[in-house]
Amino acid sequence: MSLTLDAAAETAYLLAALLFLGALAGLSRHESARRGNLLGIVGMALALTATVALAVRDAERGTVVTLLLIAVAVGVGAVIGVWRARAVEMTGMPELIAMLHSFVGLAAVLVGVNTYLTHGHGSGGAAVSQRVEIAVGVFIGAVTLTGSVVAWGKLSGRMSGAPLMLPRRHLLNLVVVLASVALAGWFVVAPSLWSLLVLTGMALLLGAHLVASIGGGDMPVVVSMLNSYSGWAAAAAGFMLGNDLLIITGALVGSSGAILSYLMCKAMNRSFLSVIAGGFGQGTPAAGLAGAGGSGPVAATQPVREITPEAAADLLRTARTVVVTPGYGMAVARAQYAVARLAERLGELGVRVRFGIHPVAGRLPGHMNVLLAEARVPYDIVLGLEEINPDLADTDVVLVIGANDTVNPAAVEEPVSPIAGMPVLEVWHARQVIVFKRSMATGYSGVDNPLFGRDNTRMLFGDATDRVEDILVALAGATTSPTTTTTSPTTPEESSHR
Repeated sequence: MSLTLDAAAETAYLLAALLFLGALAGLSRHESARRGNLLGIVGMALALTATVALAVRDAERGTVVTLLLIAVAVGVGAVIGVWRARAVEMTGMPELIAMLHSFVGLAAVLVGVNTYLTHGHGSGGAAVSQRVEIAVGVFIGAVTLTGSVVAWGKLSGRMSGAPLMLPRRHLLNLVVVLASVALAGWFVVAPSLWSLLVLTGMALLLGAHLVASIGGGDMPVVVSMLNSYSGWAAAAAGFMLGNDLLIITGALVGSSGAILSYLMCKAMNRSFLSVIAGGFGQGTPAAGLAGAGGSGPVAATQPVREITPEAAADLLRTARTVVVTPGYGMAVARAQYAVARLAERLGELGVRVRFGIHPVAGRLPGHMNVLLAEARVPYDIVLGLEEINPDLADTDVVLVIGANDTVNPAAVEEPVSPIAGMPVLEVWHARQVIVFKRSMATGYSGVDNPLFGRDNTRMLFGDATDRVEDILVALAGATTSPTTTTTSPTTPEESSHR
């Protein structure tokens, strides 16, 4: 019976691993994302069933007690998970994901300490290999734990989004890493609980400092990198527990997160190694960045031309092509539904509408894509930066809805700008640009945007949802003639971001 159960569990783990691979493949495209999620759910259910069956068989306290403990743990987790999934807004999804990463790190630390207390202090080759697994697992898990907590604090506004610029911080990180390696080696040679706990403490400090040194505007890459860390922490826990599926799953998450982080760094013209070293975002101005809103200091006053919703409707009605470039401000205003209706209405009027998505628009990878999919915007009109940029010069109207840094011409035209070299959506090449913003405040990077003062740019101030609804009303009825005024607007309390 035992051999049969072991064989069945191994088969279940293999099928679950294949389902997880299918889930990753499905999540790589909008059209198959729902199927990818379903495959992942089925795979996880299969893996949990096999794990529970093995745990019950090997239980030392009896079947009933073991099943009761598992049921309580699963029940509590399920209730909390369903509650948070139903309660969280899309604007709060990045900090929720960061917090979930911290749980994986915490689990790896607890598994490591428990493994040492139960098996890790014996002698012989097996015990030595276990000590290596424990040291690696605890180190990665602790870095993931505090790094994720700090990321959560920055994203939720409980901590400043400004990077922590300690003197010689890179040297400090290097010293801590080398000391951790030495301590881990000592733990493997002469295991003791105090050396494991000191190693854990050093890794906790390192994780917190690495992420604290990164500016809030670079959080999408940080979230992606922490996702990779959590995968490697899970794989390390798999080695400690002797669970092949956990090793496979952790490796999949770790490698996919690392690849995504590399692609995002490439999209922002940043060094991948600087993410790992905690130096990412060091060029971002520190002053004035706020975690929750992400608004930097008020942009330098520059003459801008405002436009009314009615005038904007006239421009859109007579346009041949329109491109919408959304940013975090669209998420804050929950304007994706109104924007989807506007795109549908313009399509009915014979206007070709497409969406241009920057790789790091929002607060986590794919943030804008998820919002647009939620509003049922057709996948085939949602294009990436490299696909849409060549067409912007032949576009009649670009609607910039809540984006800031990702459409900033300073990245291309000002070599000394903190965002210089970062690929952006070059919307200024279009014939007309309408920027939806709550104010003239800067985005998460704290860098002024000269786009707002360009001759072909018009500013439409206010809540994005309200302004889009006003345009829809104007399209449906009579409109006023286009009017523009030159003004230097005052700054309301809230700003739009990328």
